[in-house]
Amino acid sequence: MTAVVSRLKAPGWRGKALFLGIAFVGLVVLPSVMSEFRLGLLAKYLCFAIVAVGIDLAWGYGGMLTLGQGLFFGLGGYSMGMFLKLQEAGPKGLPDFMSYNGLTKVPAFWQPFRHAWFALPAVLIVPMAVAAGLGALVFRQRIRGAYFAILTQALAAAFVILLIGQQGYTAGTNGLTNMKSMFGYDLNDPVNQRNVYLAVAICLGIVFLLARQLVSSRYGRLLIAVRDGEDRARFLGYNPTVVKVLAFTVSAGMAGLAGALFVPVVGIMSPAALGIVPSLELLIGVAVGGRATLIGAVVGTVLVNYAKTGLSEHFASGWLYFQGALFILVVAFAPKGLAGIRDMVRRGRSTGPAGGLASPMNAAQVLEVLA
Repeated sequence: MTAVVSRLKAPGWRGKALFLGIAFVGLVVLPSVMSEFRLGLLAKYLCFAIVAVGIDLAWGYGGMLTLGQGLFFGLGGYSMGMFLKLQEAGPKGLPDFMSYNGLTKVPAFWQPFRHAWFALPAVLIVPMAVAAGLGALVFRQRIRGAYFAILTQALAAAFVILLIGQQGYTAGTNGLTNMKSMFGYDLNDPVNQRNVYLAVAICLGIVFLLARQLVSSRYGRLLIAVRDGEDRARFLGYNPTVVKVLAFTVSAGMAGLAGALFVPVVGIMSPAALGIVPSLELLIGVAVGGRATLIGAVVGTVLVNYAKTGLSEHFASGWLYFQGALFILVVAFAPKGLAGIRDMVRRGRSTGPAGGLASPMNAAQVLEVLA
């Protein structure tokens, strides 16, 4: 009993020291030594890492294989993009792509996004509201596994089709482009680009700590119990629907935040950044880093995107094949990713059980702690 509880506790001083060390490198060292171009790429990778933390919370700890995080990423990104386009157009102006498509006034559903007090909360509230509604409908019907994964994938694909089809309102395949300023600050200014990077890095740290707190809490233990034995948890009086909806909703909020941060980093939000393929790429990053290990999700996502940039520069046509092979290898031979390799090394050095919140513990053990 004591061993089970100790394995579910939050990391000690070593984990805190590691977090502070990584924060110092990310916030102080890297902005000082990296070029503007590479720092911009890293900011983009960190946006994807925020999404990965949410995927790991839903998939790694909750067992919900979500293949459509691009939906929530896009909802947050388009909310921010609409705000920036309206800010650039002015109080009475019309976004450039609307005039190209024959519109003479801003549509009614765009109007609230003129105001920061509406647009900024919307990047979190809109994706979380969609996820909460979807989760309540789906999990109440006990839809899970491959069926849930296919459903989320289909929704992401439908969202992309909707964006492309409504060209006059969403700019179609081109997406929202030429967003060069934010709150009056020029996003092309190197100083402001560095500030945007720092904002993304700080948000990633906050999201990571929030997720760490969730999985280390009583709720996190219940989430693992539902993942490993949903029917058993239900028979003991817990409501798995509520538990899963909360994790799925928080995951969607993280994706929406990442999408909103992605817009000032890149200056564009288009359907190409959403949909099935980008969602799968995010999932691959989590799988490579290690499911149910938050730091593994961050590291794996950054490494996969860095490899994608580096290899695609030299092997533009071969990257997709490498990416597919990487996912197959991880699933077949290293299902716990890089974190699993780390645990294997630790077990080789010690006869005691390897640490880790989501190391093999059955639902009965976790529910024993909750009782």
